[in-house]
Amino acid sequence: MKSVTSRDNPFYKELKHLAGSSQALRKAGRSLLDGVHLCQAYLDLVGQPVHCIVSEGALANPEVAAIVDRVTAPATSLPDALFGALSQVEHGIHLLFLVETPRPVRPDALVQSAVLLDGVQDPGNAGSILRSAGAAGIRQVYCSPGTASCWSPKVLRAAMGAHFVLEIFENVDLADLIRTAQVPVLATSGYASERIYDVDLSRPVAWLLGHEGQGVSDALLDLATHRVVIPHAGAVESLNVAACAAVCFFEQLRQQTTKPRRA
Repeated sequence: MKSVTSRDNPFYKELKHLAGSSQALRKAGRSLLDGVHLCQAYLDLVGQPVHCIVSEGALANPEVAAIVDRVTAPATSLPDALFGALSQVEHGIHLLFLVETPRPVRPDALVQSAVLLDGVQDPGNAGSILRSAGAAGIRQVYCSPGTASCWSPKVLRAAMGAHFVLEIFENVDLADLIRTAQVPVLATSGYASERIYDVDLSRPVAWLLGHEGQGVSDALLDLATHRVVIPHAGAVESLNVAACAAVCFFEQLRQQTTKPRRA
């Protein structure tokens, strides 16, 4: 493992530039994974990073040491003060992976269960939706322009490793995608009359989820196969989009895994 102790080191300066600019990361085609959980998940589900960066103090942490021992890629240690300028996590464990951002080949059409995000802007919501999708066995996510960048540090942290079991496609024209879909497209809407519990979810479907305030756009609602609602009691107007997504995904999983009762 190499050790870098100077702020003027070219590698450190490049790391600091990447850590401070989502645009720089996108241009480089790379992402930064911050913390033990994300780095461990990446090793388990994907493989070796491009580079492992760890603070000198973190090397005394048994969890960090175990992860670093598994890394065969280049690794660099930094003084704690230098590492602090790279991480957005307060009081976090100082471990970073620099990885290649996956660029999966987009299918010609929707043929399996998927999530379509129409302008979901909050990184916490986007990450939570990815986490629920991965946990429910959904493997494809399509994001319109205006949706939070899925590989940003905040979305990565909120998804807790779900990125590594998903195929994520960004800047997608959702209207074109829906027009050619070979599975039903279900748009969530607080004004719909059809309940998710009354729809056959035992087959693949695509879930269309919209902006936190405005919901799914009218143009996409018109293209959807179904407009569905989650019935709820009480005076609260609607569910948070991430909570809505979790209910939808796990109702689908329930229908797919529940054996029909015998007469």
